[in-house]
Amino acid sequence: MKRTIVIGAGLGGISVAYELRQKLPAQHEVLLINESHEFHFIPSNPWVALGERVREQVVLDLTPYLDKFKVSFNPTGVTHIDATNKQVTTSDGQQYEYTYLVICSGPKLAFEAVEGAGPDSGFTQSICTVSHAEKAFQAYQNLLKQPGPVLVGAMQGASCFGPAYEYVLTLESQLRKRKIRDQVPITFVTSEPYIGHMGLGGVGDSKALMEHEFRERGIKWICNAQVEKFDNDHAYIQELNRKKEVDFEHTLPFSMAMFLPAFKGSAAIAEVPQLCNPKGFVLTDEYQRSPNYPEIFAAGVCVAIPPLEETPVPVGAPKTGFMIESMTTAIVENILSLEQGEAMHTKPSLNALCLADMGDKGAAFVALPQNPPRNTNWTGMGQWVHLAKIAFEKYFLYKVKKGTSEPIYEKYLLKAAGVERTKPSSVDH
Repeated sequence: MKRTIVIGAGLGGISVAYELRQKLPAQHEVLLINESHEFHFIPSNPWVALGERVREQVVLDLTPYLDKFKVSFNPTGVTHIDATNKQVTTSDGQQYEYTYLVICSGPKLAFEAVEGAGPDSGFTQSICTVSHAEKAFQAYQNLLKQPGPVLVGAMQGASCFGPAYEYVLTLESQLRKRKIRDQVPITFVTSEPYIGHMGLGGVGDSKALMEHEFRERGIKWICNAQVEKFDNDHAYIQELNRKKEVDFEHTLPFSMAMFLPAFKGSAAIAEVPQLCNPKGFVLTDEYQRSPNYPEIFAAGVCVAIPPLEETPVPVGAPKTGFMIESMTTAIVENILSLEQGEAMHTKPSLNALCLADMGDKGAAFVALPQNPPRNTNWTGMGQWVHLAKIAFEKYFLYKVKKGTSEPIYEKYLLKAAGVERTKPSSVDH
C-alpha cells in the first residue's frame, strides 16, 4: 500500500493533507503526524496576547475532523527520519514507511541565542505559540494595572516581522482607548535596517508609511539592533552601522517586553544528512522537492529561503500564509504528476502577502514575486485590512472543520486592495 506522510498540522500541513486526501486514490493512505492533537491558527496570536481572542477561538481538536475525512493521524510527533529507507519513527515508538514525505513542521524558536530571552526561562514575552500568547496576555494585564515602558521587536536572525508590527500597533491602539497611553512609552527594537523592511527590502512605500504611523502614534524605534541580553527589567542593545560596527549602545528599561526570536529547524529533521542547511531548514528545488531525496517535499516556515539581501544585523526572509498555500498546492500537483508517471510541472508563486492588523485599521504588504524586480510592489493601509485578517481567520478555521482544500489565491486580496496582478501565478487553475 502506498502512503504519504505529512509532518506538521499548521497552515501548510493541514492544507496539504486535506488536498492529498481529496485527490489521491482511497487506497493511497494519507498520514498526518503532529506534536499534539490540536490545530493552532497562529496568525491570531497577537489578538490572544491582547485579549481580543481566547484560546478556544483559535485552537481546534483535529481528531474528529481527521477521522471524518479519512486522514490517518498520529499526534505524538516525529523523533527520527530514515530518508534512505523511507521510514519515519514517532514518539510512541511507531515506525511508518512512506512513498512520499511532506515536511510542514514549522520552526523551533531559538530563544537560547540571546541571554534572558523568552517567556519560559527568560524575561520577555512571545506570540509565536498560543501558550506564549496567553502568557503575554497576563503580562499585558499587569501592565494595565502598573503602566510603564514597553519594548516590542524582533531579534537578530528573525524572519517574521509582521506579527511584531501587528502587536505593537494594536497594543498602542488599546492603550489609547483605555486612556493610559501617556503612561506607557513604547520603543520598537528591530534587526531590520529600517522600519518597514519586513525582511523583503521594503515593499512599495512601506518605509515611509510605517515611519509615519510610528510618528503619529508616538512610538520610538531602533533599527539595526542586535540584542545582547535581557534581565528582569532592562534590555541591552547594540545598534550597528553599515560596516557592522557598534554605533550606539542602549540600555532600555521595560515593564513589559515582547520580542520575536530567530527560527531554526526541528532537530529530527535537521539531523537527516543532506536534507537541510546549517540552521536546520529544508533545502528544496523549484518544485518544493528535496534535491537529494526525490520522495521528500517541504512547505512553509521549515523551508530554506535565503535572505533577500545582506544587512548589518542578520534578518531572514518571511514565509507568509499565502506563500505557504502556494507551496502546498504545488506539492500536491507534483505528487499527482509523479503518481501518473508524468514529469513535475507546478512551481509555487512564492508571492509575499502580509496582512498586519493595527486594532482600528491595518496594513497590507504585497510583493509579487517576493524577490525584486517585482510585478507588484505595494503597501496600503485601511480598515479593509483589519476586516480581511478577520475573514482569513474565519476561512481557515472553516477549512479545517469542513475538510476543504480550496486555496486562497492572492488575486482575491489584490482585488480587494484595488491592485492588479500583472502576471498570473503558476498555481492558478
